[in-house]
Amino acid sequence: MTAPLPRAVRSDELGPPENYALVDHDPGPPSPTQVSISIRAAGISFVDVLTANGGYQVKPPVPFIPGSECAGVVTAVGADVTGLAVGDKVVGSGWGGMFAEAVNLPARTVRKMPEALSFAEAAVFPVSYATAWHALADRGSLKAGETLLVLGAGGATGYAAVQVGKHLGAHVIGSASSEAKRALAVAGGADAVIDARGADWRDQVKAANGGKGVDVVFDPVGGDATDPAFRSLAWNGRHLVIGFPGGIAALRTNLPLLKGASLIGVDIRQFGIFEPEKSEANRDTLFALAAKGVLRPAIAQTYKLEDFRAAMEDAAAGTSAGRIVLTMD
Repeated sequence: MTAPLPRAVRSDELGPPENYALVDHDPGPPSPTQVSISIRAAGISFVDVLTANGGYQVKPPVPFIPGSECAGVVTAVGADVTGLAVGDKVVGSGWGGMFAEAVNLPARTVRKMPEALSFAEAAVFPVSYATAWHALADRGSLKAGETLLVLGAGGATGYAAVQVGKHLGAHVIGSASSEAKRALAVAGGADAVIDARGADWRDQVKAANGGKGVDVVFDPVGGDATDPAFRSLAWNGRHLVIGFPGGIAALRTNLPLLKGASLIGVDIRQFGIFEPEKSEANRDTLFALAAKGVLRPAIAQTYKLEDFRAAMEDAAAGTSAGRIVLTMD
């Protein structure tokens, strides 16, 4: 009896989840520099859904299989691949292709899975934590004793930033829109939490920092949140732009001058392209911390691959406290 072909979520046209269908998809054998992975879990982020919909700043070619991060087991290795073997539990990342039961990935984008993490946790670990680390350590130069304000502290990169900020020795204030997300931020190590929708938001920020401005803002939200957050910076503060699901904000240019402050962009995809060695070194650090249990993502909900539309809608809504994950049998 012939084994069934692996399946994948695919569409010939970018658009909403309704455009996508679960179809047979055999990626074939790996190239000499690739590994084949039997996927056990795949993360779904807001950006994954935005990309699948054609709303991301870079549009992928079609037909398109969404998904940028996964965890699974190696089933084959290319002739030139070293350091990975059939049977290894691994995590992989890339641009598309992971809402599937099988994928071939370049070996350079695949790492052995930290033993301390489950498949679901490992699937959502690399991208969010690499983004948070690059933002705070490289771009924001966050120092021990400084104050970090994390917007969207119950979201994917926000929760990672709370944990990374605490590890780097910062006083962390988490801003989130629901009680469940604020509770999650506290569980991740936030020293204080504030209501993102509070009319007295800036007063709450000040109160949480002893009446002073904050040193670094981690902003994966954008929209109406950006201006008041930038105004909450102290002298020589750094505002890190991670993303803008809330919309692209306009900032008055007198504000950086008056505060001696910086507006800094963070693009983890281009960082990997332009600074690959530093990107890999960062991941070495992060995976070591995950192996020790220092860093660990929070899972809000898992969905079976067949329920991918509901999972994508959940991720797009952004209301869950923690990550959304697709699981494969």
